[in-house]
Amino acid sequence: MTARQLRFLEPGAVSVARHEVPTPGDDEVLVRSDTSLVSPGTELLIYRGQAPAELEADATIEALSGDLSFPLTYGYANVGTVAEVGAQVEERWLDRAVFAFHPHESHFVASPDDLVSIPADVDPETAAFLPIVETAVNLVLDAAPRLGERVVVFGAGLVGLATVSVLSSFPLDRLSVVEPLEARRSLATQFGADDAVSPEAVDGAGLDGADLLVEVSGSPAALDEAVTRCGYDGRVVVGSWYGEKRADVDLGGHFHRERVSLVSSQVSTISPELRGRWDTERRMAVAWEELDALPVESLVTHRLPIEEARRAYELLDAQPAEALGVLLTYGQPREF
Repeated sequence: MTARQLRFLEPGAVSVARHEVPTPGDDEVLVRSDTSLVSPGTELLIYRGQAPAELEADATIEALSGDLSFPLTYGYANVGTVAEVGAQVEERWLDRAVFAFHPHESHFVASPDDLVSIPADVDPETAAFLPIVETAVNLVLDAAPRLGERVVVFGAGLVGLATVSVLSSFPLDRLSVVEPLEARRSLATQFGADDAVSPEAVDGAGLDGADLLVEVSGSPAALDEAVTRCGYDGRVVVGSWYGEKRADVDLGGHFHRERVSLVSSQVSTISPELRGRWDTERRMAVAWEELDALPVESLVTHRLPIEEARRAYELLDAQPAEALGVLLTYGQPREF
């Protein structure tokens, strides 16, 4: 039996490599993957060759050591079952459903400390969206929405919709979304937005002077638009990572005179202002609660076996109106 591993070879090219199923060390476990979610943000940047090759993949995640130069493995939303435990690992880990910040791979070894146990009432597909919701929770923590504020979210991709879902529980005056794709605008209102408009309709949408704007579209042009629509002393929270794309933002009259604040939000760390009370465990606990409220079934558009991974990226890259939540599957479990 061989393990299957997704590899990014060069811009626009992925393959599925095969290798022997690894044997866990004494303090490790072997995880057999059930499904993994493709990130339509960071992974598309890598697929398109728009990620800085010399950048460290993620210093906070052991499985993502190394940089973003080709060829590489990547992914961070893997859900599976513990199939084997090392001699020093408690037997209670065996057969446990777990989430891992691990690349797309059918079998992998990991330390139990790097795994997140999945509650019994959460199915694997829902658990695969955990990092999306954790990112949304982090965005909202950084944004710090206030009572009665007018909030605008730019982008209704996975992270944008999860952010809208979290924000919809706040007592805001208005929660608006700017999104070019009609189907995603419809989802945004289902997820709690008061209204959703296309970028072309922003001028007549009454969004000027917003208190808080969250940019998660991945488009530098949207960041410029967010700055333009921000009210006096308002905040623009930048959740998008643009990779090597440059952001042409007008920091002239409006930004300067209106004292607009730009806030960077990134899920790898927690804001220094919160670290005295918040840690990753507390944030993860909130993410599980928010995930429970998220209608994941509305987000999943495709389920593809890992052998068809190339099609997954082609869909996300070229057909965003049709592809949103793309899950890779790993077939039926087999005995070792």
